Amino acid sequence: MSTLYTGTSGYSYQDWRDNFYPGKLQPSQYLKYYSSFFNTVEINFTYYRFPDANILRSMGKIIEGQSDFIFSIKANHIFTHERNYSENEAEDFIKALEPLKSEKRLGSILFQFPYSFGFNNNNLLYLSKLLGNFENIEKCVEFRNRNWINEKTIQCLESSGTGFCNVDEPNLKGLMPPTSLSTTESAYIRFHGRNAANWWNPRYAYQRYDYMYRQEELAEWLPRVSEIRKKSKKLLVYFNNHYKGKAVKSALMFIDLLNRSA
Repeated sequence: MSTLYTGTSGYSYQDWRDNFYPGKLQPSQYLKYYSSFFNTVEINFTYYRFPDANILRSMGKIIEGQSDFIFSIKANHIFTHERNYSENEAEDFIKALEPLKSEKRLGSILFQFPYSFGFNNNNLLYLSKLLGNFENIEKCVEFRNRNWINEKTIQCLESSGTGFCNVDEPNLKGLMPPTSLSTTESAYIRFHGRNAANWWNPRYAYQRYDYMYRQEELAEWLPRVSEIRKKSKKLLVYFNNHYKGKAVKSALMFIDLLNRSA
């Protein structure tokens, strides 16, 4: 049975104040407080700007008393959305993660591709090249377009030592359905919420992830989690329904369900 890590996608949101973080708590204290509830976090500021080794080193020191706490890192948009990176940029990204890797606090790099990145030979070649530039480091891929579920994709991920990110998201045409795939010893699940009405064209970006899971919805994942854990050594689970701390509430509910089903 694999080791389970559960947390949220990001941890420093203004609307988490008073919804999760005590009102008087300073932002510099957020990570320490967060780590008293969870054993991992998915860092997403790296999607917008390249990681800084000194910042990541400082984050590691904040939770240095908790040896089991790990960080996953969302890959920068130039790798997944613009797709016009240089090999030097890939090397720089990897190098910046060294403070976490050296302390065994690096969970995985997450490459989250947009829905528009559908399966075809050119995109498969791009994916293979990208993963080759990130060899010898733990990584996984999240596809939004369901046509990536095929044997060629699985073969590409397995041959490059890359995990497949299972997702929970709205049941809309073309989106990924729930899966229990594991292509490496490290498995990954992301919960985005099921806000179908605001998924494609929300008036405000946060509305897509404004969703509170019900217990029965999370319970649907218990058999899948059990299956994934039998096939892996580590399972990373992150909740991305972050609006007003709903990710925290959902993650804690999920942890409680897992504990009660054990």
